[in-house]
Amino acid sequence: MTRYVIDAPTLLHIVANGIQPSPQHQIVAPNLIRSQALSLLFEAVHNGDLTEDLALQHHQRLTELKMRLLGDRVSRRTAWRIAREQGWETTYDAEYLAVTELQADALVTVDPALAMKAKGVVPLANIDALTAS
Repeated sequence: MTRYVIDAPTLLHIVANGIQPSPQHQIVAPNLIRSQALSLLFEAVHNGDLTEDLALQHHQRLTELKMRLLGDRVSRRTAWRIAREQGWETTYDAEYLAVTELQADALVTVDPALAMKAKGVVPLANIDALTAS
């Protein structure tokens, strides 16, 4: 079984495009993913990019996606270390990298900024890896 970490923008991409991750893969993420995804959906409605009905449908689908959520002490401490080493102002992105470092084979993200931050820190995989057997 291959384990992939996804971030909130990738979670929303999966939901919006009806992507079905292969059952041979496990999706892993820090606890904050669902809150971040909800905030992104709210922002999209506020900006007029999504209707409220569609955003709430996406929210329902993202809560149904099987994911292993982590927020243990070791993950948080690793996120702290990564953020310090990289000189970042927050630990949010570092939480995804920490979970990847500790619990997964690679990070999958559709966010170019996170991909740049992750390069050289953790392995990256393309979104298509989620559906490959």
